[in-house]
Amino acid sequence: MSDRVSGRAGDRRQRVLRVKGRVLVGPDEVREELWAVDGRITFDRPPDADSAATLTGWVLPGLVDAHCHVGLDRHGPVDAATAERQAITDREAGTLLVRDAGSPSDTRWIDDREDLPKIIRAGRHIARTRRYIRNYAHEIEPGDLVAYVAREARRGDGWVKLVGDWIDRSAGDLTACWPRGEVEAAIAEAHRLGARVTAHCFAEESLRDLVEAGIDCVEHATGLTEETVPLFAERGVAIVPTLVNIATFPDLAAGGEAKFPRWSAHMRQLYKRRYDTVRSAYDAGIPVYVGTDAGGSLAHGLVAGEVAELVKAGIPPREALSATTWGARRWLGRPGLEEGAPADLVVYEADPRADVRVLAAPRHIVLNGRVVG
Repeated sequence: MSDRVSGRAGDRRQRVLRVKGRVLVGPDEVREELWAVDGRITFDRPPDADSAATLTGWVLPGLVDAHCHVGLDRHGPVDAATAERQAITDREAGTLLVRDAGSPSDTRWIDDREDLPKIIRAGRHIARTRRYIRNYAHEIEPGDLVAYVAREARRGDGWVKLVGDWIDRSAGDLTACWPRGEVEAAIAEAHRLGARVTAHCFAEESLRDLVEAGIDCVEHATGLTEETVPLFAERGVAIVPTLVNIATFPDLAAGGEAKFPRWSAHMRQLYKRRYDTVRSAYDAGIPVYVGTDAGGSLAHGLVAGEVAELVKAGIPPREALSATTWGARRWLGRPGLEEGAPADLVVYEADPRADVRVLAAPRHIVLNGRVVG
């Protein structure tokens, strides 16, 4: 298969694409058209515009899934063919930028593919010994935390992922994984190396220590309370709620009921108040971003469902949309629909600001100026 057909980096002949209709540069900034010239956006009509193919509709920057796992399934790392299928599934849902929130797989080869989503990697999960899913993480003790954080900060793309809490079998419930002093030292080391730190956290216990230690983001954050919401807001710590994943809590609780009844009851409680938790965070000014947690036990391609869940939780539609487009891209340091940026965009039949359910049915998907879906 030729590079031109497969979408692999190698075809450098100039190509021009016109995209017109309602181009949502921002939630309230709308342009009538843009051009993709050799894979980059311009708002100036190019000299060979008359020969360009044209797409029409409502245009958004490529969607962001800020908590995804390409190269991972419920058993651990997967082969390249499976990782490719995962990435294509995300792409077909309109996700063109992924923050991979922990994976043991080497997916750097995806960077050479112009037809696959761009990935910002957080390296491999860092967990306490026997306190996470088998085959996923570096499983270590607190004395090694700083060294492993430094290692993953150097290997990743500006992020490191900790497992902040998990079930403690001796306690029969979720408990914090790391002592405060080690967390402080590890986050400081990541920041020294230019990386941000995020952590998996379901429960309440670990949150204050992580935030006061300087963490940048918390995944899931179901344990937020009236005491910790103001702390997150004050420090500007973002959350990625992954509500489509939290929907699995009742089944998880049922499966663990006989052996860990306290843990099961806790998981049901966190599930029951999930929407109130997210709305309280949003109302307090905590940055909220879209993430699906695809790639473990969840299927890929769920980004539209997660945006709809944020709206169901009470976040205004435009803000929920920004959490997977304009705002999410700013947070991750990647451009949207701006002059000179990669032409990564999705075209829809109708205005997604009016009804986010439109996201579930992309009309066209464009990556690096090529129509790929």
